[in-house]
Amino acid sequence: MWRVTRSAASNLRRSRDFSVSAAAAIPGPCIVHKRGTDILHDPWFNKDTGFPLTERDRLGLRGLLPPRIVSFEQQYDRFMESYRSLERNTQGQPESTVALAKWRILNRLHDRNETLYYRVLIDNVKDFAPIIYTPTVGLVCQNYSGLFRRPRGMYFSAKDKGEMMSMIYNWPAQHVDMIVVTDGSRILGLGDLGVQGIGIPIGKLDVYVAAAGMNPQRVLPVMLDVGTNNQKLLEDRLYLGLRQPRLEGDEYLAIVDEFMEAVHTRWPKAIVQGTAGVALAGLLGAVRAQGRPLTDFVKQKIVVVGAGSAGIGVLNMAVRAVTRMAGANGIQDKHQFYLIDKDGLITKERKTLDPAAELFARYPGENDGLREGANLAEVVRNVKPDVLLGLSGVGGIFNEEVLKAMRESDSPRPAIFAMSNPTLNAECTPADAFKYAGENIVFASGSPFQNVDLGNGKVGHVNQANNMYLFPGIGMGALLSGARLITDDMLQAASECLASYITDDEIQRGILFPSVGSIRDITAEVAAAVLREAALEDLAEGHGEVGPKELKCMSKVNLADFKFIACPEESVEYVKRNMWFPVYSPLVHEK
Repeated sequence: MWRVTRSAASNLRRSRDFSVSAAAAIPGPCIVHKRGTDILHDPWFNKDTGFPLTERDRLGLRGLLPPRIVSFEQQYDRFMESYRSLERNTQGQPESTVALAKWRILNRLHDRNETLYYRVLIDNVKDFAPIIYTPTVGLVCQNYSGLFRRPRGMYFSAKDKGEMMSMIYNWPAQHVDMIVVTDGSRILGLGDLGVQGIGIPIGKLDVYVAAAGMNPQRVLPVMLDVGTNNQKLLEDRLYLGLRQPRLEGDEYLAIVDEFMEAVHTRWPKAIVQGTAGVALAGLLGAVRAQGRPLTDFVKQKIVVVGAGSAGIGVLNMAVRAVTRMAGANGIQDKHQFYLIDKDGLITKERKTLDPAAELFARYPGENDGLREGANLAEVVRNVKPDVLLGLSGVGGIFNEEVLKAMRESDSPRPAIFAMSNPTLNAECTPADAFKYAGENIVFASGSPFQNVDLGNGKVGHVNQANNMYLFPGIGMGALLSGARLITDDMLQAASECLASYITDDEIQRGILFPSVGSIRDITAEVAAAVLREAALEDLAEGHGEVGPKELKCMSKVNLADFKFIACPEESVEYVKRNMWFPVYSPLVHEK
């Protein structure tokens, strides 16, 4: 999946001009080129019964709405009452049924009134994030063709080859700050879901809006449909995507290249990658939980289960963290990482060694007596790792034997990260982790779980390593800095910022990540850290009326040697000032 951002002009007057101070601000007018039912059928402009009389007159809405004018706050309360009623009425029903019912009621609001939808989402992000994003979004993607009611975003398919340059101009928004695009091939451990994977970009961009204050009129979810190898979907009469095998090799790359060229032509952008960063932040937090400084991360023994793109991505970020902290030129020959795939421990003796995994393959004689292909339990018993991290997509692979072996870890507080999504694919449950590995562990997961009652008033904290902690801040930081390139050090700065966000007291209680309820504050800090790093690397080109020199001054970067010389509060405030907030703007018709 690619996430694409661009630096764009700051003048939003002709779309919406919102302030982060919400109701206290007076919104600027919004020019519209439609009237009557066209306004009511446009979820961006529609206010339902909230149109005042003056707007009803000038927009031709008199007689098209009930006479009573309902305020924004009253509409908000009415929706929340409906949602709570749904919760009461679905008690005792299967979890998947309840999750989809909650998604439907939110989606109906999204289809009808986007301003109210985003206000509800922002104010209740802790409750609603698991519905619009992981884990419910996986269930939505599996059932998307049956759930489909109206299009959202853009669809580019293999049948559109040669037409994408013109197609990109079918999108009505003149300015786009953020694009999330997927080809639907690897969705949350659920495999190939073809065109139904569009649910991921939609959900992810909703998180960008809620967490980072991106203007929802300036984001674009995209599905790149190159077919599917999922035979069940190909035989499904409701399936909405191409009914053909997935393109591969040069044919696939040609479609991707054409799409990217079209995107770059209309909206010059930079590609952002952010999924591995939250795992790194958790690993750094685990070091703090051991009572050690972050720089001791270079000494951590880490066993990673899963040698796919996710596992390799986390290890690559870990290598860069070690390099950054130790000041070394690359990873040491005798490193502390152990990589396991379906065939066991990966060593240099493997006959068919994946080039992506080669850096992490162990040399003969440095494996604590372990052979090529040693199984997971053997590796854990011999290595006694500080961290056991799963990105395998194999539910339950951290079994009782493996978890009990973690009791012998050399760490005073070993960490177990079961990162695979969705819940059924988690390497272990937190209950099993605390039961078999001991109550002093630090636990994190990719999917949400409840904390574990350990008895005697003790709680085993479950940390959800949700990438929504990082990717909105990375995107916002890139946008506001005007950086055309997202460097490894910018991603590293974001991860280190998140790892440092938690207080020492919380860390000692096993809490690695902050509450999702404070996501906007977290995002502001992360975005400011990315912005400052961009300025430090002389990559900040400016945003709107704020130029590169102002950004360097704001980031307190010495223009002579490009080093930080002061605190970051000014850059955090700059991010917060640029966050969009949903309120109804006065609508003015223009022919």
